Amino acid sequence: MPYDHVKLERTDWGLAWLTISRPQALNALNRQVLADLDAALDEIATDPYLGVLAVTGDGEKAFVAGADIGEIKELDALSGRDFARRGQALYDRLADLPVPVIAAVNGYALGGGTELALACHLRVASEKAVLGLPEVTLGVIPGYGGTQRLPRLIGPGRALELILTGRQVKAPEALALGLVNRMVPPEELRQAVEDLARTILARGPLAVRAALEAVRGGMQCSLAEGLRLEAQLFGLLCASEDMAEGTAAFLEKRKADFKGR
Repeated sequence: MPYDHVKLERTDWGLAWLTISRPQALNALNRQVLADLDAALDEIATDPYLGVLAVTGDGEKAFVAGADIGEIKELDALSGRDFARRGQALYDRLADLPVPVIAAVNGYALGGGTELALACHLRVASEKAVLGLPEVTLGVIPGYGGTQRLPRLIGPGRALELILTGRQVKAPEALALGLVNRMVPPEELRQAVEDLARTILARGPLAVRAALEAVRGGMQCSLAEGLRLEAQLFGLLCASEDMAEGTAAFLEKRKADFKGR
């Protein structure tokens, strides 16, 4: 279905592109953008053919430049809390998708834009990308998960330095920090994301989903509980047709033909 500020494009090989499209405002997040993203995720969640989702911003300048400051300025204590919880819930929906989600960071990704990238499972950045959480310069803190996801990704010390100063980092430093997985020339960004998606889609689909579940679940519990989850998922996969096919293909020195069963 059509959306005001979101484009959803599907390939015929399992990848879908979700593009935030408000280029006149550098794809800044406002209430309508969030509503469109929520509706698009409803559509995505019921797509049986989706194997990988890529998220990007429209145009060459910005992934998502942040939240709409005009809307933030009108918030009070209660509406501010609700504003944050709504964004957190939306980004949680993205992070909890059972398929890999790749952020294609094509330009400025600030505030809610960096938080959107953090909610994705992998991040590929253009050499022109700039990331950061500048909320303290506005007298607030990141509210869409930045104070929680960034420390888990790059460690609390490095995360606090960025959060407390509001400093923005260019793509090479973001790569060095581990904030992004890969950095490529701007003209190669889309192809790099598609190449990564094709590599993932060539693997066992049940195994890919189980790996996501193991990592996601393990990050929210103790090591002992995480290891139990890993063993349980490993055992379930051992009873799958995909495991039988994958091991047979390895021993027979041929490419595996996974069926997702």
